[in-house]
Amino acid sequence: MNKQTKGTHEYRDDPRNADIIIDINGEFFAREKAQVSVFDSGFVLGDGVWEGLRVHRGKIAFLDQHLDRLYEGAKALDMEMEVSAAQLRERLYRLLEKNGMQDGVHIRLMVSRGIKATPYQDPRITITPPTIVIIPEYKTALPETAHKGIKLFTVHVRRGYPDVQDPKLNSHSKLNCITACIQAAKAGADEALMLDPHGFVATCNSTHFFIVRKGRVWTSTGDYCLGGITRGNVIDLCEQNQIPVEQKNFSLTDVYAAEEAFVTGTFAGLAPVGEIDGRTIGNGERGPMVEKLQQLYLGMLEQECR
Repeated sequence: MNKQTKGTHEYRDDPRNADIIIDINGEFFAREKAQVSVFDSGFVLGDGVWEGLRVHRGKIAFLDQHLDRLYEGAKALDMEMEVSAAQLRERLYRLLEKNGMQDGVHIRLMVSRGIKATPYQDPRITITPPTIVIIPEYKTALPETAHKGIKLFTVHVRRGYPDVQDPKLNSHSKLNCITACIQAAKAGADEALMLDPHGFVATCNSTHFFIVRKGRVWTSTGDYCLGGITRGNVIDLCEQNQIPVEQKNFSLTDVYAAEEAFVTGTFAGLAPVGEIDGRTIGNGERGPMVEKLQQLYLGMLEQECR
């Protein structure tokens, strides 16, 4: 696999990350000492939920929305969280203070069901409270991600029905997205574009997908994708700034003929898409709508992190 192909999550290594402090269940550990049990539900089964968080000017952006999603996911999985959202918020900021971190930081917040008595799937053999791991790293998207169009490839792996594995859950079990990512990488693309069970465009393997047609912004119905925080904020920005936006079913035919396309995510914000399945989108470069929405989103971020 081409290690340079990372799409919107590409970043430059920061030597400061070698000395980060990691929080495991409220205790601090040096990076090389941070460990979880081999009997942990997250390791054994991918049984857990997680969030990616962005630190800007000393504040964790849109933290309330992220914590709401995390606790909703934990409840859906019938995980009994012994730490409240307020306590978890405090733990996150305490860790940032411990590391002396203020800006340009990405946090991975992971919660598993806890340690099991034996490696077996039944949640009733879990013998500890949930395991909570917080990993903060100095990590920012490359500047060129904001204007250089990424490449997408439509994969055979679908976003499925909620009665199989609910795509609304931001769970550790991401094999369908990983398989999609592998297929896209093998095809020379940065990320995978995934369809829903009916053949309509759903989302990407790690970001949310939008197109622009005749001055209107389209994204999927949201029925077969995670309730993205950045996705929702971009929809709100469109509505607040008189930009027509629709959540609807649309096909690859609509996508190929779009004037612009872009993806959204916590890590990189908005990133333009220049090519999909070998078709150039627009002129292959960042278009005026994407640039406008990027500026509006940066304004929203600054307002959020004042």
